[in-house]
Amino acid sequence: MNRTQAREWLVKLLYQFDVSKSEPSDILNRFFENNDPEEEKDYIEKTFYGIVENVNNIDDRIKKYLKNWDINRIAKIDLAIIRCSVYEILYCDDIPNSVSINEAVEIAKKYSTEKSPSFINGILGSLVKDFNNDGDNYDN
Repeated sequence: MNRTQAREWLVKLLYQFDVSKSEPSDILNRFFENNDPEEEKDYIEKTFYGIVENVNNIDDRIKKYLKNWDINRIAKIDLAIIRCSVYEILYCDDIPNSVSINEAVEIAKKYSTEKSPSFINGILGSLVKDFNNDGDNYDN
């Protein structure tokens, strides 16, 4: 499994978490029982728990870039994609923002609607631009 595939699985896990309201550990344990992510296991586990633990902060960041939209109106799959990328932008210094955004757009092309890639790109691009303008160290 490569990092792109790991991100796709992560989005699916986040979607399942959001829809099922199951315990995060149960979702992850079921995933690992049925899949062998090889060298990406640590990334999947760390990122999944990181997003779950920081979901309120991540969602607050996302809300700043929703124009005339409520976060609850975003398609669950799109929200999972955005959360994954925002987490990487905020908390993963070793992943370039451009890579995280590009991967999010590609996952949206594969799993969501025709309009989702540009919607997701707009939110993530604005978030990164604002952080860079504020002098925060998120442009890596």
